[in-house]
Amino acid sequence: ETQTIAGPLLEIKQDWSDHALWWEQKQRWLLRTAWTLEKYGIHADAKLVFMPQHKPLRLGLPNGITLRLRVCFSNPVFQTVMGICRMLNIRHPEELSLLRPIEEKKKKKDKNLAPEIYDLTEVPLSSGTLSRPCLYNGMPAHFADSPEMEAIYKMLSVSQPPPAPEVIAKQYRPASVVDKAHINGRYVWLDSSRCLLQQGIQESDKLWLRFKYYATYDMDSKYDAVRLTQLYEQARWAILLEDIDCTEEEMMLFGALQYHISKVAQSEPQIMSNNPAMDDLDSALQSLEVKMEGEGSSASDLLENMTAPELTDYLKIFRPKRLTLKGYKQYWFKFQDTSISYFKSKEESIGEPIQMINLKGCEVAPDVNVAAQKFLIRLLIPAPEGMNEVYLRCENEQQYAQWMAGCRLGSKGKTLADSSFQSEIQSIRSFLAMQKTNSSSSSANASEESINTHSLVSPRYHKKYKPKQLTPRILDAYQNVAQLSLTDALMRFLQIWQALPDFGLAYVVVRFKGSRKDEVLGIAPNRLIRIDLSVGDVVKTWRYNNMKQWNVNWDIRQMAIEFEGNVNIAFSCVTADCKIVHEFIGGYIFMSTRSREKSETLNEELFHKLTGGHEAL
Repeated sequence: ETQTIAGPLLEIKQDWSDHALWWEQKQRWLLRTAWTLEKYGIHADAKLVFMPQHKPLRLGLPNGITLRLRVCFSNPVFQTVMGICRMLNIRHPEELSLLRPIEEKKKKKDKNLAPEIYDLTEVPLSSGTLSRPCLYNGMPAHFADSPEMEAIYKMLSVSQPPPAPEVIAKQYRPASVVDKAHINGRYVWLDSSRCLLQQGIQESDKLWLRFKYYATYDMDSKYDAVRLTQLYEQARWAILLEDIDCTEEEMMLFGALQYHISKVAQSEPQIMSNNPAMDDLDSALQSLEVKMEGEGSSASDLLENMTAPELTDYLKIFRPKRLTLKGYKQYWFKFQDTSISYFKSKEESIGEPIQMINLKGCEVAPDVNVAAQKFLIRLLIPAPEGMNEVYLRCENEQQYAQWMAGCRLGSKGKTLADSSFQSEIQSIRSFLAMQKTNSSSSSANASEESINTHSLVSPRYHKKYKPKQLTPRILDAYQNVAQLSLTDALMRFLQIWQALPDFGLAYVVVRFKGSRKDEVLGIAPNRLIRIDLSVGDVVKTWRYNNMKQWNVNWDIRQMAIEFEGNVNIAFSCVTADCKIVHEFIGGYIFMSTRSREKSETLNEELFHKLTGGHEAL
């Protein structure tokens, strides 16, 4: 049978190696060429379509550019994304996935404003499994073929100018946590374990490539120009469209960094590495450094943990939910291991504390206003009845940086002996330094600089302030970042974004088992959060590292999760398929298994095992 079908086709001089049979009724590719049709269970009434496995697709990137490129319609989406990332020179493709946007109806006057599409369909598809393609003059060889292709690569690897205020205003902006949860109705993450054709995606359809898992790993500016730029663009649009909340001071700093990045990106030439020998040397040195770190750290770590440092000082504490009109009260605080204890005074710290707060698993958020000398640490502490809210007030920047760094480490189950403690303090100090005002220098430069401020802040501030009111504030913040290089500015923007309390949260409306009302489940890189819909407060937090197992009942679409301490939760999803939630949880657990030594190899089998569910098996 195969021969009679293939006979006449062989007379046509065309490469048919990419073609395969698609079984329409069963929504399945017939890719096992050694199998007979009978073994597949195909009868005479089956409709088989002979078509190419790779077809053109329109792909929207985080920076707003649309590409037309050939992608695989027969492999699972996870592998399709790997192929796209290899072509675009984006390492760690496991952090990204494809979204299906809802195509909004165009108005007649907008039809002429269709975005330009950059064609990459002629780029040969790589069959290799290496995550890093061969580079020529700092870019993949297929982008170095012509000036036009080089220009496309520059658009991918250099940040775009700030968008016009009217462009920002036209975009959909969520007004509440519920709106953020309902976003899943506006666009849907594709299933990583099924192919595009099985999910109704046709040739030349439009999809979005986005970072799905906010667990950015092994970022190296030398190799990650495209990855760094696209992550920055995704973060920038999240800030501008208010997908993530930030304070007014933080918004001014984000605005200043955007202005600086745009200014430097237009003037600073791309520094391309064109010496493969040097790249190999750097790679060898890096692996040697990893090896030496691994060999030499055990004894020193053991000694460090035996003599874990303490943090002690007078701080003020306030509990908003207690039925009291009293404000902050001063106590002597001691930070030891992953707990904070407080006493009436330093002299009484030898005895029993008034209370000991275990920070492991708690939520830590800053509440800072440098100009007003307000340095608060907001703690949400897990309790049987929900989350207890506590505020700690620090007297100055130095005290705040130390205690905030300690609280962040403690919430992750790490002590002050951890090697990242000092770098965390430094990161907090540099962030505070950026928010300091330099009124004299900024007013001097205000007349020289021309800024479209409404392109740099979210629409909330368009209504609140006129451009001439925003300009001195953004220029003021700009003085603190003006000396940063392009790469440092991009990294600083991402660091501040990642430090926001709601960073990385994906929201889904769920119905918990035994409950009569809908609630919101927040899925973060390291925890699940239960949010009360009526007031928007965090009710409970569960960390992945306390998770023993999770199961999905695919028949009733319900998830059940078991945590340490005999804690069991179950819920069904209201605004999204439970496969999306299952894939988020499994994906984040997979991200935590990666190690620097194996950064070039991807355990695809483990990813599908953790995210695929019974359909993948």
